[in-house]
Amino acid sequence: MDLGLTGKRCVVTGASRGIGRATAELLAAEGARLLLVGRDAEALAAAAPVGAELVAADVTQPDAGARIVAACVERLGGIDVLVNNAGTSSVTPLDELAEDDWELQWQLNVRGPERLMRAAAPRMAEQGGGRVVNVVSTSGKRPSLRNAAYSVTKAAQLSLSRAYADAWVRRGVLVNAVAPGLTGSELWKGEGGLADQEVAAGGAADRDAAIAAAAARVPLGRFAEPHEIASVIVFLCSQRASDVVGAAWSVDGGAVPVIL
Repeated sequence: MDLGLTGKRCVVTGASRGIGRATAELLAAEGARLLLVGRDAEALAAAAPVGAELVAADVTQPDAGARIVAACVERLGGIDVLVNNAGTSSVTPLDELAEDDWELQWQLNVRGPERLMRAAAPRMAEQGGGRVVNVVSTSGKRPSLRNAAYSVTKAAQLSLSRAYADAWVRRGVLVNAVAPGLTGSELWKGEGGLADQEVAAGGAADRDAAIAAAAARVPLGRFAEPHEIASVIVFLCSQRASDVVGAAWSVDGGAVPVIL
């Protein structure tokens, strides 16, 4: 199936690992042109498909959204697709979350994506339309006490996605969200990741036990692979998703037992 992404100018944040890296790889395979964003320039360069443009940036910085979109316009001649994927989490009980923890999640999951959409949407509208996909989380639909700040701000990101979808649909900018569940990326399975943090918090005997216990809570019985999430993101970026607007697609192995 031709997704109509050949030559499309795409920005992907959080592109150096996990879902972001897999999304960049699939977009490149579809013939898209890429501007990839990450905080670590070396890691970003190591992960990037051949020919991708790179911007080392922290999306929580107030000027990052405008700088990233301006770089895409300057280097690629415009912007057709924005994937807001940058983010992270930790195992932190509610009563241990500090002001800085709440602020970090707010900036990562709400203000950063909003600034990028605010910069990108008018550019897309001027050229006849575009696509925005916000990578949210099932935690935004069903809060988790693993990190309440993450869950609460992911719920806010869902609302933000819908607000931008309503505001820009008449000008051809289609905004949607994807809500992954447990995903076998570095965030969970990497050294010092959530599985190790579960062990440190006393929730599991070792990393393998933490991963197995988490997988057992998923109806499908396993973690998703990053490319499985990326496949849905790339579809929503494509011309084939021309009638999908304001949606929040769960890609979670059935973990959230509601239809939203």
